[in-house]
Amino acid sequence: MYYYVVFYPIEALIASQLEPKNFGMYMARGSKKGSAERLMFAEIEGDCSEAFDWEFARSKCVAHANGEPKHSLYLSIYRVIEQIPLEAYKNVYLVNQDGTTLALEAKTYKASTDWKGYGLYKEHCPVHPFIASSLKPKELAAYIISDTGKKITVPAIIFTDIRSIDLEEKEHTGNIGSMFERDLDHLKECIEDVKGQNGKVTKTIDRSFDSKFTYQIIGEGIYIAKGEGILFYPMPNREELKEIDYDWGRSANIFW
Repeated sequence: MYYYVVFYPIEALIASQLEPKNFGMYMARGSKKGSAERLMFAEIEGDCSEAFDWEFARSKCVAHANGEPKHSLYLSIYRVIEQIPLEAYKNVYLVNQDGTTLALEAKTYKASTDWKGYGLYKEHCPVHPFIASSLKPKELAAYIISDTGKKITVPAIIFTDIRSIDLEEKEHTGNIGSMFERDLDHLKECIEDVKGQNGKVTKTIDRSFDSKFTYQIIGEGIYIAKGEGILFYPMPNREELKEIDYDWGRSANIFW
């Protein structure tokens, strides 16, 4: 029995008899509901929260009469990640539209060594904007979660940092797809806003960025934060991906 927290493109807790890579393949290609979609999810320990009916999962997530494993049993589709303690998380998985799946392991958090005075971040769950911020990932997570001095917060957050670009010569950035082909002036304005002296630490660049998000634009990695804690899942660079899973990288358009 496996338990998965899906955090992109939906938020859900799902029980399954499929191991992670087969689950990724099934969710991307084997279901009409999620056909040909990218998917991001994490495996978690069961019985980690009183908010979910684990006994129901054990009684219903069983093999079919013909021996075929139960592919998915939804336990929740609302306010999932706020109920999951950080210590329950295992690996994170990035699934391409063809079902190929890359596993990321949590590592000790470290701040970027290439900080430019701002960061670009895609929030995935429970909110979804693409933002610029003067805060590094750990400080951003604390700012989003903390209830001190702000009217709007969330109890937990999953987000990625996005590769910074050469604002003057985009082609120097490398393969980032088409995400910055439009509204480059707006991006520059948002960056200048958070780098300014007006006290603004975040600025929304795009509220509907999900359709433009691709794995090739992930920077340092993926962050899962709750309370005062944060988990960091580093994204392999191109050379590492060639050794780890070239086929996944090619499917993700990281290799041409």
